[in-house]
Amino acid sequence: QLRRLFGSTVPPFPPKFYLAMTKAMAEERRAQLEQYLQNVTLDSNITNSDVFISFFRKLQQDTFQIETRRASLDIHLADGSSIRLDIQTSDTAERILEVTSYKMGLSRELIGYFSLFFIQDHSDGALSVVKKVAEFELPYVSLQSMKELHCKLGIRKWYMDPSLDTLLMGCRASINLLYLQAIQEIEKNWVKPTKEEMQELEFLRKTENQVKFLELVQEMQFYGYIRLDPCICDYPEVGCSADVYVGSNEINCYIKLPTNQTKEVSFKINRLRCWQVTFLGAEKEGEEETLELRFEYRDSDKWQWIVFYTKQAFLLSSCLKKIISEQMMKARKEGQEM
Repeated sequence: QLRRLFGSTVPPFPPKFYLAMTKAMAEERRAQLEQYLQNVTLDSNITNSDVFISFFRKLQQDTFQIETRRASLDIHLADGSSIRLDIQTSDTAERILEVTSYKMGLSRELIGYFSLFFIQDHSDGALSVVKKVAEFELPYVSLQSMKELHCKLGIRKWYMDPSLDTLLMGCRASINLLYLQAIQEIEKNWVKPTKEEMQELEFLRKTENQVKFLELVQEMQFYGYIRLDPCICDYPEVGCSADVYVGSNEINCYIKLPTNQTKEVSFKINRLRCWQVTFLGAEKEGEEETLELRFEYRDSDKWQWIVFYTKQAFLLSSCLKKIISEQMMKARKEGQEM
């Protein structure tokens, strides 16, 4: 099926190969295919093709045994409200985002600045953005497969450069989405205003001055960043816990050292050469499955691998790709203007 979908770039698997494979060989082959499929989804020419979308639609429905039928789906906003849609269980995220945008009055040319995400609300008030929903993914099917995680489907802005907010200020619906998300991130301690800034924000909120509110919040620490759940990293020592914020041109980490001291570290994206996500599975039966993201980083003129163990590895990977693509677009635009 892979060869039919993606062509001869997938190596053939002779029948004798399967018979001769050891457990280690099978695991190596699985890891290679996993990496291959991750790389395939980075090519928009492939992921936008009808063949690819049809293949993964059928794969998702067959895996979870969900036939095409009419259903309802709730899209959650940052203030806790939701929009109910009448959909087909086989509708892709791209289609559902289009319908959501239409119902909200969001300008068609601005749809690309937003995306759907799987989100968790925790009992302690914390917010987790689990992952960005891929355009070819079937959100209804995915939600059924993630029931034990108690996820909901939400719409959030999807860009990492806060200055892009200015492009959305001509549409009332996009302003409202940015405003609600900014309030949520302040309440969840993602954005960190000073005491004086917080007082000014509260005044603007009471007077319902959304544009001025967004202009002010742009200047605050970690605005436009995505905060990950606390995770484990191997920098500067193995087994350190870290609070991770990714945005702008960095992965910013508050790392708890074995001495119980906290060290702030900023990994600049322009010093990062490559990265990869690996599925590690569960160490013991019944335990949560683990993902790892490792990236090669130049620190003091030498290259080293930095590893994060986090269930949000794919989200982090998507953020890194988005940051780099935005930087490349900005560089091209500046080059054209010059």
